[in-house]
Amino acid sequence: MRHTPAKTAADQPRAIGMLNVQAKARDGRSAIGHLRSSGCMKALFPRSTDALEVITINTAGGLTGGDKVSLNAVAGRGSELTLTTQAAERAYRAASGFATADTTLKAEAGARVNWLPQELILFEGAALRRTLRIDLSADAEVLMVEPVVFGRAAMGETLQNVSFHDRIEIYRGGAPIYMDALCLEGDLSMQLARLAQGAGAMASLVLVAPNAAAQLESVRALLPVTGGASLLHPDLLALRLVAEDSFELRRALLPILDRLSGDKLPISWRL
Repeated sequence: MRHTPAKTAADQPRAIGMLNVQAKARDGRSAIGHLRSSGCMKALFPRSTDALEVITINTAGGLTGGDKVSLNAVAGRGSELTLTTQAAERAYRAASGFATADTTLKAEAGARVNWLPQELILFEGAALRRTLRIDLSADAEVLMVEPVVFGRAAMGETLQNVSFHDRIEIYRGGAPIYMDALCLEGDLSMQLARLAQGAGAMASLVLVAPNAAAQLESVRALLPVTGGASLLHPDLLALRLVAEDSFELRRALLPILDRLSGDKLPISWRL
């Protein structure tokens, strides 16, 4: 009888997925201009009034070592494109290697892109490298949020061995206007206790729009004491928020996102 060696973690099949989508302006509304998906990445398109709304779905159910997912989205000239996720994304324990999640967004002249994913939940043993790059034309707009949850508080989970590398870049007319990088390694529970008073969740939010300065005071009024907002440019509002857990994070974020999105937050945020 021939002996078949046991497969190692590196030999196991991994989830690979890609989604490309483009919005175009048509008859005063935004419609699908291009769509292509493969592997574990799928999309749903709820009916909306003006913007093209895309709900992205990772059919693999989460990310672990060796998984690779990518999203490329373009808001064409004069269109509005809103992207969200069906549910919270999960980064599970990795037996070996990193999972990678790369998102590239572009807003052409007179366009707006709203990047509004639900929370990323990091599990014990997760290893994830994630990038977000947003390229704006000179008069384009963006609203983006990235919420992250450090373990499941309701399950009493603590993160003692996690590797999370995260990078956000926003360019306008080819020039960088916002850069943010986060590298967390090892015992996150200890690091968060020291740096963020034991916070179990955090979010970064950026608005690039002509009315950003006018929104500043109202956004600050909605923030808890664990959040802060400021203008980095006259039309660039940046916000950072930490919270005890995912419930408190969402409770603080929802009214802010409602205001900055013009009460057009995707329905999946409320399910």
